[in-house]
Amino acid sequence: MHDYFPLIVVGALLGVLSVIFVTVYALIKNKKQAVGFDRAMKDGEIVRRLLVYAKPYWKSFLLVGVCMLFSIAYDVLSPLIVGYLEGLVKAQFELRSLFFTVGLYAGILIVSLIGTYIQAIVLQRTGQRILSALREDLFSHIESLSHAQLNSMPVGKLVTRVTNDTNAISMMFTDILAALVKNCFVIFAVLAAMLCLNYELTLMVLCFVPFLVLFTVIFRKFSRMSYRKVKDGTTNINTFLSENLSGMKITQIFNCEEKKAREFSAHNKKLAKAKRQEMFVFGVFRPMVYLLHISSVLCLFFLGAKGHLDNASFLGQTLTAEIIVTFYMYISKFFNPIQTIAEQFNRLQSAFASAEKIFTVFDWKPDVTDAEDAIGLDAIKGEIEFKDVWFAYEPDEWVLKGVSFRVGAGETAAFVGSTGSGKTTILSLLCRNYTIQKGQILIDGIDIYRIKISSLRKHFGQMLQDVLLFSGTVRGNIVLREEFSEEEIKRACDYVNATHFIRKLEHGLDERVRERGNNFSAGQRQLLSFARTIIHKPSVMILDEATANIDTETELLIQDSLEKMKNVGTMLIVAHRLSTVRNADKIIVLSHGEIKEQGTHAELLEKKGRYYALYTLQMHRERLS
Repeated sequence: MHDYFPLIVVGALLGVLSVIFVTVYALIKNKKQAVGFDRAMKDGEIVRRLLVYAKPYWKSFLLVGVCMLFSIAYDVLSPLIVGYLEGLVKAQFELRSLFFTVGLYAGILIVSLIGTYIQAIVLQRTGQRILSALREDLFSHIESLSHAQLNSMPVGKLVTRVTNDTNAISMMFTDILAALVKNCFVIFAVLAAMLCLNYELTLMVLCFVPFLVLFTVIFRKFSRMSYRKVKDGTTNINTFLSENLSGMKITQIFNCEEKKAREFSAHNKKLAKAKRQEMFVFGVFRPMVYLLHISSVLCLFFLGAKGHLDNASFLGQTLTAEIIVTFYMYISKFFNPIQTIAEQFNRLQSAFASAEKIFTVFDWKPDVTDAEDAIGLDAIKGEIEFKDVWFAYEPDEWVLKGVSFRVGAGETAAFVGSTGSGKTTILSLLCRNYTIQKGQILIDGIDIYRIKISSLRKHFGQMLQDVLLFSGTVRGNIVLREEFSEEEIKRACDYVNATHFIRKLEHGLDERVRERGNNFSAGQRQLLSFARTIIHKPSVMILDEATANIDTETELLIQDSLEKMKNVGTMLIVAHRLSTVRNADKIIVLSHGEIKEQGTHAELLEKKGRYYALYTLQMHRERLS
């Protein structure tokens, strides 16, 4: 017993560490929902859906598998060659034999390095192609979602799905899966070589495996917790930044910089804390595996030092210097893959968690879709009719209640009423941004739900209060999806009186537009919106408070354009400035989702009802101002 006291000390130390880790593990074992990568989707389902993107590149993965064999061969053969060299040095040898053995080792190493290089290049290229395909499909799917669905998830989370989560999946294809497969083969190949070489020392090494399994199971518990916290923290910061960077002007106007800085600091500190926890978990696990590695090496040297070298027999096995050197290298190649597998497995779980989040977005079926018998319309006259339309954004909270009206082709109809009366909702329903609960909406006598969405919307031109300009050029924001000649672009700009400010720009139509067009005034953005609408020659034009952010001088410039637009097609206008709508063919007065009055400006004034009261009040305010 005294002779094997060092081995007993090593075993006792490992036993104490095991008790400590098991105790800590037991304290959190009931907190599964808080610490794991909780998923409703099974791993098999995730793998099946990911294979759809990987399947076109099966030849690339086959090439990676072949290259991997060379790397595995090096891991198995190199310790044997080094052990052979040890025996060669001990005995009398010829220099030629030494050169041959070293050359063989160098040859295997070079082939392995070449295979590893090819493997890395092929995996990176394949992974990026898979990543691009996945991102494009995800972005296209998000484009197909309805307004209600897009409003239900913060933009920052959608950005995280398209960027961070897809990156995690790319890493799974380029690194994680290949490493897991290779390390599994290396472990079994090394173990087989060790058993063939010396089963006594192999059994000694295997004595450390239960401790390794125990530490790995506990590590997985804590690492999954840390991964989840880091991913949630990253998503929260992305969401916060997306919202607050877009609203930075409001923050500055109301002098809220310090408050927002504190909120960001709180999110940032939470993410930093999660990162520290992640580093702490790995900072404990890696030393524990290294402790097992060193302990097994010390036991190897201890047994060798007990006098069982130089062909002495121990448990029927002969321990020689060659065997000790070979096993020393095999122990390293046995423990390192196990440590890597434990870490890669949790990264794989993280990738699966990201994949499930992505596929959850894919599983959002667009709630505004084409009917099976939907038709396309090459042209429309612009006759619009609502028949007893009921609509609610939330169940039983009706925004429109039995709305019925008719607008003839080429007519101009204006919707007026207080905020929340349903004016903008009517325009959104007409474009099929939402789906009505009751009633019928007709275009040229055809139910809009029998018309393909793309065909329906291409006949509409929308000019909204909050104009969005994309990063690019003035020209690009006017033409958008189609190609137009220089003459057509200039004609559209002249039509809406946008030419007078475009000429003043240094680069004219090729002037750069920054994000959301923040290098242009509200009036300039609105004029570009008008030009964008006119150039596409819509049959129905929608103006939703389109003149609200335009100064009086600019409004006078576009009043002439509005009169011209009446000749283009049907026009639907929502405006709080009643002076803008008094020339409309029909004015529809709404209140709490119901139509109270409709008629021309003169007819409604003669009735002296709700419109008369609104108009009189507004005129009085304008005289006072």
